[in-house]
Amino acid sequence: MNLENLRIIVDEREKKSGIPDLLKSIGLNIEMKTLPIGDYIVAPETIVERKSIRDLMASVFDGRLFDQCSRLKEHFEHPIVLMEGNVDEIEEITENPLIFYGALSTVAIDFKIPVIPTPSAAHTAKLLVSMCSRKDAPNGPYLKKIKKSSDLEKQQLSVLCSLPGIGEKFAVRMLTKFGTPLKVFSTTTAELAKVEGLGEARAKKIKKTLDTKSKFLKKSNQKTLHDS
Repeated sequence: MNLENLRIIVDEREKKSGIPDLLKSIGLNIEMKTLPIGDYIVAPETIVERKSIRDLMASVFDGRLFDQCSRLKEHFEHPIVLMEGNVDEIEEITENPLIFYGALSTVAIDFKIPVIPTPSAAHTAKLLVSMCSRKDAPNGPYLKKIKKSSDLEKQQLSVLCSLPGIGEKFAVRMLTKFGTPLKVFSTTTAELAKVEGLGEARAKKIKKTLDTKSKFLKKSNQKTLHDS
């Protein structure tokens, strides 16, 4: 395999990971850019978001993960989340690992983005080489013009993207139709179904999520009565 003919575009912020140096050391052609989303573009429609275990957990807690997934899915046909490190670290970070696995399930099932684990930076580099050397990679430009969102817009999109089956594309359509997330939440199923491409089945699922009483409310009330 002639690695000099292979190309990967790498986000500038990945320098400290050591992975760009590893890719260079084996003869790969890399270009350092400041990417608006993702960390590695390995083919015209394939982008990789690399996260250490701790960074992945932090992005779950602060809401970045699902916003990033929405943007990746919106702009690339084949986004990938690469999870680097020892998963045993999860036990050190949180007392409830189900939060971690629940987030991964959402990424894989709702966003339909594969999550690939690697144990170290060296293995991550090997995986990236494997991805960019695929013979069936499509032709086309690697870099795309991606509009940056304002902080408020990101928060609004992130809120709507937390709904079942909603990515950034549908979140934008919802905001275009209703104006605010609050109006989306308070609208009827019939009106929600009128969002282009959403459909009645998805609208019903969203309304069920919003209207179903939480089991935690019952537990909280029981505890209050018991304590009194």
